[in-house]
Amino acid sequence: MNVLHTRSLDLNLLPVLVAVADCGSVTGAAARLYLTQSAVSAAPGRLRSAVGEPIVIRHGRGVVLTERGARLVAEARPHLDAIVQAALQPARFDPMATDVTLRLGLADIADEWLLPPLLRFLEAEAPRMRLVCSPIQSRTVNEALATRRIDLAVTVADELPASVARRTLVKSNFVCLFDPRFVRLGARPTERAYLAQDHVIVSYNGDFRGVIEETFGRERRVRCSVQSFSAIGAIVDGGRLVATIPVVFAPHILQLRPHLRISPIPFPHEPGDIDLLWPTALDVDPACRFVREAIIRIADAGKKPSR
Repeated sequence: MNVLHTRSLDLNLLPVLVAVADCGSVTGAAARLYLTQSAVSAAPGRLRSAVGEPIVIRHGRGVVLTERGARLVAEARPHLDAIVQAALQPARFDPMATDVTLRLGLADIADEWLLPPLLRFLEAEAPRMRLVCSPIQSRTVNEALATRRIDLAVTVADELPASVARRTLVKSNFVCLFDPRFVRLGARPTERAYLAQDHVIVSYNGDFRGVIEETFGRERRVRCSVQSFSAIGAIVDGGRLVATIPVVFAPHILQLRPHLRISPIPFPHEPGDIDLLWPTALDVDPACRFVREAIIRIADAGKKPSR
């Protein structure tokens, strides 16, 4: 290798030489490589200076390889073909060997039903892969994906730019959560009974307006506003507050607090979507695709709470 460097062999000249050999002319090689004829004409001379022997000689209107040139082409061609194949073929992704880190944005209603089974799957199938999980909301997800602060998101989303891909994972209705020892709502509460209660709401805006106020135009007696669903079970437990939550989140609260109850809200509504989102630039990224497919399988297999 030191001898080659001393002779100033430019390896970029080898594809030019192979093209000249295949075409039999400088003009044909130039057209094939999208180079100027002068650039191609100079290549054999530069190679001659590097290896110390003539590489091509003129023959009629074209050129032919010398013995040294033919040997050089024969030696170089398989290596050049291998380089081209390596560049064109996607790299093989080995989940068991990869140590890639992915950044996952999760709505607080998604982390409990999604994250535990996802981590168990990765422990078995990609034990060296790591996740950095961050809270995400509908109003912040676009910026987080656009700046690549996160690679994937599972959340509720409204309008999305064309640069973000979407796959619906879960459709979820809203239900009332309450402690039947202190609140009398029954299995199918009326609107009057529902609005007569004191409520705790989740408001990402930090105010007293939630889904009932914004979507149905009803005003509740809101006694407390929090910015996360994580403490809702503890807040409702043992008190007179009623919470309105996505049904997808309810089984995890009831598993810890089986004495609580849920009832449908007294307002007809279409189920809302919880989506898997990612930048379209990561469509073919093998690690991102591997985790996306795992998340979709977890959702499709029913490891999410049923409606």
